Amino acid sequence: MTEDPPTPRADHEPAFRAPGIAVLVALSMPALFFLQQRLHDQGFGLALFPRAVMDGQWTGLFTSMFLHADWTHAGMNAVGALAFGTPVARLMRGAGGAAFFLAFYMACGVLSALGYVLLNPAGADPVVGASGAVFGLIGASTRLMGRGRVLPLLDRRVLSMAAVWMGLNLVIGLIGLSAVGLGTRIAWEAHAAGFLVGILAVGPIGRLFPPGIAPQSRLSDSLH
Repeated sequence: MTEDPPTPRADHEPAFRAPGIAVLVALSMPALFFLQQRLHDQGFGLALFPRAVMDGQWTGLFTSMFLHADWTHAGMNAVGALAFGTPVARLMRGAGGAAFFLAFYMACGVLSALGYVLLNPAGADPVVGASGAVFGLIGASTRLMGRGRVLPLLDRRVLSMAAVWMGLNLVIGLIGLSAVGLGTRIAWEAHAAGFLVGILAVGPIGRLFPPGIAPQSRLSDSLH
């Protein structure tokens, strides 16, 4: 009498079973926008003003990622955070993983805002949104594959996807496509900076959360 073969185990968790921390970050965006609307200045006093940062007023680097222009803006970023934050949060599992995810997410947001300031030091218009942090998650997830393996930076798949994302980001920035329509200024520089932070930082981060890094390809050892 023969036994039935064992049922193969799936390599991935179901897509809809997102880690709680990714869900929490996504839900925080519409929740915070609801509160933002009730502030006397609609919260724009906490926006990023590049010229103010250059004058030593750093608050906007930290607070601007918690603000949004409208409900659609907040909703789009929430969807992006959930979609791309899920694989990143699954990498950062175990004790302290959720806290590490939050620290990574916020670091991407702050550094993306700083990147925008450095490229637009005289900017006087307010900049709001979590897009820079979300692009950090996109950058990190670009190098992730099954069971938390982190692909080498120079892997062909990583380079191809990075080119697609940055090309799309540049097109969106040039034509001014946004949640509120054509003609709105898009902080594509912040997106690019956040993506760069995410795609570079996930290499060393992957070493902290087994199974770690996928086998190296040539020329990639020094670029994690």
